[in-house]
Amino acid sequence: MMTNRAFLTSALALAFAVPAGAADAFLVDKAHSEVTFQVTHLGISKVRGKFREFDGQFQLDAAKPEASTVQFTIKTASVDTGNENRDADLRSGEGFFEVEKHPTITFKSTRVQPKGKDAYDVTGEFTMHGVTRTLTLPVRVAGPITDHRGATKYGFETETTLNRKDYGLTWHNVMDTGGLVVSDEVKVAIQLEVSKPKAQ
Repeated sequence: MMTNRAFLTSALALAFAVPAGAADAFLVDKAHSEVTFQVTHLGISKVRGKFREFDGQFQLDAAKPEASTVQFTIKTASVDTGNENRDADLRSGEGFFEVEKHPTITFKSTRVQPKGKDAYDVTGEFTMHGVTRTLTLPVRVAGPITDHRGATKYGFETETTLNRKDYGLTWHNVMDTGGLVVSDEVKVAIQLEVSKPKAQ
């Protein structure tokens, strides 16, 4: 039976990549993962969207989890809010993603800190729209489990709030009442299921 210490070590290390040759690779199961965001519109309602294309490098070094890292990439052109005109503006409009110039959003960790059972603070360099800032993500871990094909799986979940103007996403319009058409604050949620295939 896996001890509590062994479980926490495995769960932490799984989420982060380490040098080649020292780790087991896990792949993102995109059919059971999502990257979503939410903004406030006119101060009275929420508009939600997602990115359909993303990937990450997740590996396990159980011997030294504190030295681990994670790299995660989102393709900005895959933004989808359910409205074609709005999505076209988000991709190419001035003050938005400008996907030709900035095709990806990336996160590369620099530090991992345990924060209690199944919880970690993951600090790293977050780059969006050509601007890089240090960001700490609160990450929760679920698993491990073994699926019906014998693959080992974990779940990872994080939520954070960003100010889009910090990253050069500066489009704005002001209502007659003085409020913003679109809020500066953007709530971001990432849920990932990662898998290591059964050894052949």
